[in-house]
Amino acid sequence: MDDLKVGLIGWGSSATTFHAPLIRATPGLQLAAVATRSPTSAAAAVRAACGDAVTVQSAEALIADGRLDLIVVATPNDSHHALADAALRAGRHVVVDKPFALDTSQARSLVARAGEVDRLLCVFHNRRWDGDFMTLRSLLDRGVLGRPVEFVSHFDRYRPQVRDRWREHAGAGNGLWFDLGPHLLDQTLQLFGAPAAITLDLALQRDGALTDDWFCCHLRWEGGPHDGLRARLQAGMLAAEAGPRFLVHGHAGSLRIDGLDPQESALKRGADPADPGWGQESTRRGRWWLGDGPPDSVPLLAGAYPSFYAGMRDAIRGLGPLPVALDAALAVQALLDAGRRSVAARAELRLA
Repeated sequence: MDDLKVGLIGWGSSATTFHAPLIRATPGLQLAAVATRSPTSAAAAVRAACGDAVTVQSAEALIADGRLDLIVVATPNDSHHALADAALRAGRHVVVDKPFALDTSQARSLVARAGEVDRLLCVFHNRRWDGDFMTLRSLLDRGVLGRPVEFVSHFDRYRPQVRDRWREHAGAGNGLWFDLGPHLLDQTLQLFGAPAAITLDLALQRDGALTDDWFCCHLRWEGGPHDGLRARLQAGMLAAEAGPRFLVHGHAGSLRIDGLDPQESALKRGADPADPGWGQESTRRGRWWLGDGPPDSVPLLAGAYPSFYAGMRDAIRGLGPLPVALDAALAVQALLDAGRRSVAARAELRLA
């Protein structure tokens, strides 16, 4: 089959770290065009990273480019809806970086648009392919820890200086809840399904912070296989000593995994996702306790970020499902919205 031609809108950190290298490493996909706000000034950097065959143009020109099969929207969050809608209207399949949109209404309108024009729409929840998360999911599926009663997930960083980047400015869709919240929520939903209630606390902790740079989200479940389960999802920018990436307590034992999946740092170093051994862990291992026995180490599965675009390629060709189903993406967006309502009410919010 001919390669599917891909256009990438945006040339910020998400596009350069994740989307461009992953697209280029996926057999059957060809990164053909990149759109930036300043095509002329960005052209040299784009071509140095992606090759001379990649055209650099405006977003409007890229969306109108009839060569393209798939358009990826990797721009500031407040532009996701308009750009994705325009790309769908132009007859392209679309991937939107997380978060899906600014609110559930926008997200649902994009789902409706994709149905109207009979094109595929997907959200880039790449953290499903973190090796530590894949390991945890496998152990829970096997029932090794028994029925889970408590789940903790941290995504902590130490970045004490507020940087001049859109994510850290005041504005719709900015802040840490919209940046890292989608990752933690999506992983939690994949493990345990929809919770019955949410409580969110946001804070501006750093000197000069313009938007939330810390959050703590509590979820609880009622009824079903996870009745009584409690979860705490937390992220911050002043954590010189990070909390556990994952901690699970169950009726039969506990599991703890520290540190972060190495794929992001490897991509930032310029490593090729197509290289053999991609995503394999060399230093981190989990620890589990079964009953009251001593801890034992748990090897971590290799991470697999390339699986997302391989899945998207296959879905476009009619060979498989979307790598992230739209109902799952909508569920994450609904929890992002519910969390903000919880903050406004300063109370737990029960969910439908």
